[in-house]
Amino acid sequence: MPSIRRLALALALTGAGAAAQAGTVTVITSFPKDLTQAYKVAFEKSHPGITLEFLNKNTVAGIAYVRETPAGQRPDVFWASAPDAFELLGQAKLLAKASDLANPKVPDKIGSFPINDAAGLYFGQALAGYGIMYNTRYLKAHKLTAPVEWKDLLAPAWFGHVGITSPSRSGTMHLTAETILQGEGWNDGWRTLLRMSGNSSAVTERSFGVPDGVNNGQFGAGPVIDFFGLSSKFSKFPVEFVYPTETAIVPANIALIEGAKNTDEAKQFIRYTLGLPGQEVLLDPKISRLPVLPYSELKGKIPPGYPDPAEIAKRSKVHFNVNLSQSRYYVVQSLYDQTITFRLKELQQATKAIYDAERKLGDKAGSGKAAELLAQARKLAWNPLVDEKQAADPAFQQLFSGDKRDASVSQKITQLEGEWNGKARANYEEAVKLAGQAAAL
Repeated sequence: MPSIRRLALALALTGAGAAAQAGTVTVITSFPKDLTQAYKVAFEKSHPGITLEFLNKNTVAGIAYVRETPAGQRPDVFWASAPDAFELLGQAKLLAKASDLANPKVPDKIGSFPINDAAGLYFGQALAGYGIMYNTRYLKAHKLTAPVEWKDLLAPAWFGHVGITSPSRSGTMHLTAETILQGEGWNDGWRTLLRMSGNSSAVTERSFGVPDGVNNGQFGAGPVIDFFGLSSKFSKFPVEFVYPTETAIVPANIALIEGAKNTDEAKQFIRYTLGLPGQEVLLDPKISRLPVLPYSELKGKIPPGYPDPAEIAKRSKVHFNVNLSQSRYYVVQSLYDQTITFRLKELQQATKAIYDAERKLGDKAGSGKAAELLAQARKLAWNPLVDEKQAADPAFQQLFSGDKRDASVSQKITQLEGEWNGKARANYEEAVKLAGQAAAL
């Protein structure tokens, strides 16, 4: 008899464990803990019996994780700021269609950009813009002028005062880089990225590293997604955030993963984030995100001075093309890493040598042999190694978006990356040499 009771108890406990597992929604996200914890508390309170678990990975690592996890074992929800990441997952048939989850009160577009996927694979859950966050005390101490446009961070006065991260480590940095590339064109956009990076003091490991560094005075300024800057500002850090005219207001999306474990519970969470209660969570000062619901639906909830995404989208010079961004997603990441992330020290040295020569030569930097040498140095330091035509070549793009587990694909990419890395180093070293020769004149 005791053995029968023990068996019954064991079965009961097994059933309870299974029920608890069935009530767990696993969300893979790049968002910070302040945001995820706020949603966990609010959602679990309104949906007793369902538990939220967050798997925090940067967007690039999150895509890889979903791709590599077998159906039936995957997380339930993908939640991130980069719309091109959702395009990649959708093309790989890793997102489940769930058109019934859309909130009809959400507008179709922000500016000219669709908020929800037309096929119902993912939904805009918040709106995000890209800009510059800066520390007001740091700027005063170093006598720096507050930046308004990306070009302001390219000035010699900003050398060593900028913090950046890499598109391969941050989906939001990828969107920032792509916004600049689309706003200025491939060649001019890369010159901006290379010059801004030459002025930087570090490439952080995650997107959080830039706003954290600006908050604590490690950096004077840096490119960030708006909610990092706004949440710090509304939390009383000595910081400001500005949207340059070259910005993009695009959706941060949420989607149901194909082959997920707990689809029904996951749908309840997605529906919650798109509804009024979930949208109001975004307005918490520690989160400070832009809702997708119109402000007319959030009467009395919008804090004074809160940005209006419709107005920002109206004045922006960039009409973000998510298909273009998606097509060269891995090309941009790889080129950035080989010429900036892994060669930052040499890029900094080349940038400093050019500034030193310009300062020493003064008016003489604009003419004669010295001007020719400086022009060559700038070209070597700040021009992209891949031109626009090659970047747009479908075969070239396909190589970088291919399966890295394929030995031939991996070998070709490794070879190209090695060539870029070596060429970048040689170019930066030659730029230092030429700038030194110009200064000597």
